[in-house]
Amino acid sequence: MNIESIAFFKSPFTSKFGIPRQSGIVNELRGTIVFTDNYRQAEALRGLEDYDYLWLIWGFSEHVDAEKHATVRPPLLGGNERMGVWATRSPFRPNNLGLSSVRIASIDFTTPAIEVLGADLMDGTPIYDIKPYLPYVDSHSEARGGFTEQHSWQRLQVDIPFELSECLAEPDLQALRETLSLDPRPHYHDDDEREYGMPFMGWNIHFRVAHGVLHVVKWVRISAV
Repeated sequence: MNIESIAFFKSPFTSKFGIPRQSGIVNELRGTIVFTDNYRQAEALRGLEDYDYLWLIWGFSEHVDAEKHATVRPPLLGGNERMGVWATRSPFRPNNLGLSSVRIASIDFTTPAIEVLGADLMDGTPIYDIKPYLPYVDSHSEARGGFTEQHSWQRLQVDIPFELSECLAEPDLQALRETLSLDPRPHYHDDDEREYGMPFMGWNIHFRVAHGVLHVVKWVRISAV
């Protein structure tokens, strides 16, 4: 079966580093679904205004040629313990398909395009299908969550200089703060002096982490190519 992209995702993140590891955990993170020429049809969005959430089926375009294994090491387990790939949401999957639930922020029927909140997709990610989220069948409050019930993300305190906060709109600043609080570093890294860089909203955000606090140390405008 051959599938083609119906849309691409426009995201503040232009690299894998820093992207939230699950959809919905950074609520203010905005992105846009931009349809390809073959699917740029306003009538295909008819009725979508009556829903709050969408399912996106998309492609891990950065992992197409990566070697795949039956077991993976989830970041939530510190990157040291192996689990079966089907028991995780690892990006290293045989068919490179991702699934995300996102909230609809607005719908542009003219372009057309859909602005969403809470996505975990990189800029340029191909989207293969869009389906409405249906609470009466998609929500299972009593369901077990496997190893995620015994482990949770330990959020960091985040120190963002005032000068940087002046460069970002308030929703984007909040999205950046929430993203950084999730600790974008590989979980086996624990070096107080190491500096990391993360692209976000056209800026390269540099930070260090020490004693549970993430300090943004500098930010550099990314030049347009």
